[in-house]
Amino acid sequence: MSDFSNLFNLSGKTVLVTGAAGLQGQRVTRGLAAHGADIAVVDIEADGAAELATSLAEEYDVKAQPFVCDVSQPKSVGEMTAKVIDAFGSIHVLHNNAAGKTADVADFFTPFEEFSYQVWQEIMNVNIGGMFLVAQAVGKHMAGRGKGGSIIQTASTYGLVGPDFRIYEGSHYLGHEITTPAVYSASKAAVVGLTRYLATYWGQNNIRVNTLVPGGIESGQNQSFVDKYSNRTPLGRMARADEMVGAVVYLASEASSYLTGQEIVVDGGWTAW
Repeated sequence: MSDFSNLFNLSGKTVLVTGAAGLQGQRVTRGLAAHGADIAVVDIEADGAAELATSLAEEYDVKAQPFVCDVSQPKSVGEMTAKVIDAFGSIHVLHNNAAGKTADVADFFTPFEEFSYQVWQEIMNVNIGGMFLVAQAVGKHMAGRGKGGSIIQTASTYGLVGPDFRIYEGSHYLGHEITTPAVYSASKAAVVGLTRYLATYWGQNNIRVNTLVPGGIESGQNQSFVDKYSNRTPLGRMARADEMVGAVVYLASEASSYLTGQEIVVDGGWTAW
């Protein structure tokens, strides 16, 4: 009879998480460490990565080390991957999670008709270019090991469906009027396409590649936005910051050993209407 008690056990596995010091990265790394994983904490912010790595090692008694990387730069990605392999020996799981906006938030929320092509390229270079570069480097390592692996790439519901622009009327975030720009939707849809491609490309190597598709997470939006988003969602609320963790742990673990090329949509039913 099969023993299912250790399906989610990640002891002995190294998980590389990009964008680790961000809102979701901090939660996900803690969830993975709580299940026994050693964590390569990768972020463009050196101080945030170092602080998080120290916290994970102390709280969960796992190995955790920080690595600074600009995922949009091939040299930076190559050097980071080599350092992680040198420090941990191998990489069993990649959570390809880093994403970017712009230095000037107002540029990100500019209407489509006036949206800068330079800003478009800047965001694409991180949101899909970075996904490509990190998946390429880590997937090559996994394939070379010959022992499989799991790659989890973060997209968004707006990579699956178009935005409902009615919820943005009178909505603000961090003092700015907000919307969802086309570059965000396009880049996240590209993540889904890349995931499906890599799932079929590396299937013969027993490397599973899946997409985490989060819905809207409450993180400082004004009450007008929260109310409108909640009313548009079957569960009647936005996601809490911790509610993506379980899906990532599932995709990283043997509990999902026959799952590849799929989207795990954690959106409170937003895309079910």
